[in-house]
Amino acid sequence: MRLHRIQALAATFCLAGGISRGQQAAQTSGDAGIIRTETRLVLVDTVVTDKKGNYVHDLTVKDFRVWEDNKEQVIKNFSFEADPASPTNAQPHYLVLFFDNASMNFSDQAQARKAATEFIDKNAGPNRLMAIVNYGGSIQIAQNFTPDAERLKAIVSGNQIAYAPSNSSQGARLTRAAMDYGVRDTILALRSLARNLAGVEGRKTLIMLTAGFRVPSEELSEVTATIDACNKANVAIYPIDVRGLVSDLPAAGPNGAALYAPPSGIAAFLRPASFTAGSMAFFAPQAGGHGGGSPGGGAPGGRGGSPPSSGGGSGGRGGSTPSTGSSPSLNIPVGMMPTLGGTPRNLLPRFPDSASTNQEVMHMLADGTGGFVIQNTNDLVAGLEKIGKELNEYYLLGYTPPESGEGSCHTLKVKSERSGTVVRARTGYCNVRSRDMLAQKPVVKDLENRAAAEAAGNVTASLQLPFFYTSADVARVNVAMEIEPKAMKFEKEKGKLHSEMNVLGIAYRPDGSVGARFSDAVKFEFENKKEVEAFSEKPFHYENQFDVAPGQYKFKVVFSSGGESFGKLEKPLAVDPYDGKTFHLSGIAFSTNYRAAASLGTDLDAALIEDRTPLITQGVQMTPSGSARFKTTDKPAIYMEVYEPLLAAAEPPKGLAVAVQLKVLDNKTGEQKVDTGLFRIPVPEKGGNPMIPTGSQVPVSQLTPGSYRLVMSATDSAGKKSQRWADFEVQ
Repeated sequence: MRLHRIQALAATFCLAGGISRGQQAAQTSGDAGIIRTETRLVLVDTVVTDKKGNYVHDLTVKDFRVWEDNKEQVIKNFSFEADPASPTNAQPHYLVLFFDNASMNFSDQAQARKAATEFIDKNAGPNRLMAIVNYGGSIQIAQNFTPDAERLKAIVSGNQIAYAPSNSSQGARLTRAAMDYGVRDTILALRSLARNLAGVEGRKTLIMLTAGFRVPSEELSEVTATIDACNKANVAIYPIDVRGLVSDLPAAGPNGAALYAPPSGIAAFLRPASFTAGSMAFFAPQAGGHGGGSPGGGAPGGRGGSPPSSGGGSGGRGGSTPSTGSSPSLNIPVGMMPTLGGTPRNLLPRFPDSASTNQEVMHMLADGTGGFVIQNTNDLVAGLEKIGKELNEYYLLGYTPPESGEGSCHTLKVKSERSGTVVRARTGYCNVRSRDMLAQKPVVKDLENRAAAEAAGNVTASLQLPFFYTSADVARVNVAMEIEPKAMKFEKEKGKLHSEMNVLGIAYRPDGSVGARFSDAVKFEFENKKEVEAFSEKPFHYENQFDVAPGQYKFKVVFSSGGESFGKLEKPLAVDPYDGKTFHLSGIAFSTNYRAAASLGTDLDAALIEDRTPLITQGVQMTPSGSARFKTTDKPAIYMEVYEPLLAAAEPPKGLAVAVQLKVLDNKTGEQKVDTGLFRIPVPEKGGNPMIPTGSQVPVSQLTPGSYRLVMSATDSAGKKSQRWADFEVQ
């Protein structure tokens, strides 16, 4: 069986790096140096130098060759951005100075800021707008894009940290959207910033002043997603190692441990995890973990083997789900989860064997986005100047990509036919679906009419809507459904059995206006009737996510595979306000399918690339269930997030403690059936993010059939408290 989503064409190639520029140039030019054609394009910024590092300016389209997944492509769009005739030549150039204060000591910071001040003095101007961003546990926009060199120098030299609006006439700006709960480490900070830069026209240069840091193998998914976010937003990263001369040592971790160390079984993912009371088990994140409201990852242990290769093909869906083993305390079942497709790790280039300790990630980010690394030098000013010279020293190549499945990632390779030249370009791009992929299609009108009508659906399904805050007054709702598959209509096409299910979800405000919506299409393909019958034996699990502001909503979801059969579900959705400054809890997600996150491999990569937030705690990913009805033999768990505002500070208070408590009450009598008492959950050592993901098993085996209310309470050492509840049934 193959399961994949139908891809909206426009959304597919926006990520490839500036389709809007290709559309602006959608005309034929008589200039031999510029080719512009109207077509869907993958655009690749390509820098060419000679062996001495001098930029080569006189190449033509005949001098270039481009490969996608090792298959040569026909170049249909070509220009040199330094050419006065280039359609983007008059655009302002945007440059971000990103100070990774989390990795630099005070001496390094002072040296970096001194060099940056000199660089600003020589380079800021009307056509070169700069912004200053500090990272020290959270993103802080010290200065928005401006050509004002004096203002930029004052911010950098004074190490001022304050959100400063843009005073640029061009109107490009970074917004507070960059400051979200997804930021707990530098990689996530870069990804959040890249997404924030997506609306700024043209190629953006991000100079990252850093002392470097290790990326454990289990967090490679985060690096993959960050490179993809940069490529979508057309951001090239240029890291500068501010430590100066660093001896060339083999890439290694503490005590000589290899950077990519193999895991030691399931215990590697679940160590010091559980606080057990009877049959209960609580699990919480280790330092650096992510879940729910932030992009996933953070599992202890991780992948083994060598660093991933940047070669390979486009990949595709399929393959078996990896086994995860078992854990005495968590009893993680080995279950099938829908694969998300693609081979996203193709985006990760191999770093040089000569890279010194903590420089590996610099090479990954630079090579993956088309930048380069400045390292092993005490002349930071010269390094900055080298980057500054490259702002428009690139050729823009465009080609029409082959059709590919949703979720697939593709390698890119560019070569110059002129001997003695060195070519730099990003290593790949990913094919990601739209949030509203049925928009403008005839089928969406039918679904909208069914949603507005009073008629109920005739396909059985169940729905759950847990939500998690991603920033102040923004919640991400996880839509989870269990759908009876027997009503799906299958037809034979090219010797196989196909079916297609279209889905529309709308959150209506009390006045009938639309607060949020999504549309989707899921395509099924089976080899024969036997596979269809096997598929029809159990409900089909469907998931999606959408962001919404706090408020009261009526959520409706309609789905159909054609004909008269359709499903329609309706459920109230109440998202309470949250300003990010109070102790608070998220919604509660039930799950019967959970496993070690590191075993997900490129499936997790694909989820992060699609900006779908996995629910991960203690290295365990939970799939939210579409039903809250369980058998006594089931082993359901819950996922929840605690928001502790004291953790938002770069240096959280010492001795800060957070504890949670689970109670189960009989819904009819109010009688208490389970009370775990308060259990302390680990608090991350690093500040900058108030979110603490946590989870717990639900002891349904101790309950008789009936209706129950699960009540989760949390408190901290400062005496703040919060509570959330969810109903469930035991059969």
